[in-house]
Amino acid sequence: MTVRQHVVVGVDGSITAFRALDRAVQEAALRGAALEIVYAVPDIDDAGPVPASAVARARRRCPGLEVGAVPVAGDAVDALTARGRDAVLTVVGSRDPGGLTRLPAGSVGLRLAAHSRGPLLVVRGQRAPGPRGVLLGVGSDADAEAAAYAFEEAARRSAPLRILHTWTYRHPLTTERVRDDYARHAEAEQALPGRVVALLRERYPRIAVETRTLRTGPAHALLQATASADVVVVAAHRHRGLPTPRLGPVTHALLHHSHCPVVVVPCPGPSTRTSR
Repeated sequence: MTVRQHVVVGVDGSITAFRALDRAVQEAALRGAALEIVYAVPDIDDAGPVPASAVARARRRCPGLEVGAVPVAGDAVDALTARGRDAVLTVVGSRDPGGLTRLPAGSVGLRLAAHSRGPLLVVRGQRAPGPRGVLLGVGSDADAEAAAYAFEEAARRSAPLRILHTWTYRHPLTTERVRDDYARHAEAEQALPGRVVALLRERYPRIAVETRTLRTGPAHALLQATASADVVVVAAHRHRGLPTPRLGPVTHALLHHSHCPVVVVPCPGPSTRTSR
């Protein structure tokens, strides 16, 4: 495709892949972007009818949308990582539509989330987008790019934005010194999400924003909150000191169990706390 602003979606002929395609059509239309459909096969000569069928489905759902299909020989993750490098969004499905069972450790969504250089949308849940709004998980000041994406998403959809920040304090409050430290820590944690999104709130004054800070584990709190969200946005803090990039536990949990689609936004630098 010659159009730089485009959405990439991976298909494989499965029902979950076509659900991802339908969502990718919506995302491309919302952005006024083109749609590029990627179908990875061992041999391009074996591509069969899947690419053409996907293009036809996309055009039926959104007449006038610029759509193209690219059969690619090789691994799906490698193909989507390469094709999505300049995309505004890459979209893939989840083979766990009910949100009850685990994704396989080597699934395309998990591997892409660990390697993708741009925003990745993993389609989960079976509800149509509604008035529930956008959910943003904020862990540290390093989550600014994820916050920017969440505000843009809320603006595109004219939807409210909920910001959830969690924190923990592991020391028992047994002395006055520890209690003073706890009070300072709590005050700093309460201020963190407001600091991360302060400029964004000025840039998007019409977005209704609700901010909550809870003293609890981030994965459990975010998973509960996804039950009443259209999409959840989190930053990906990857563990780089390993042979292959690894996702943090919060992102991993969301990709396994979220009740709604998950957008993973890669971060340019390390988190200041436990990686997400």
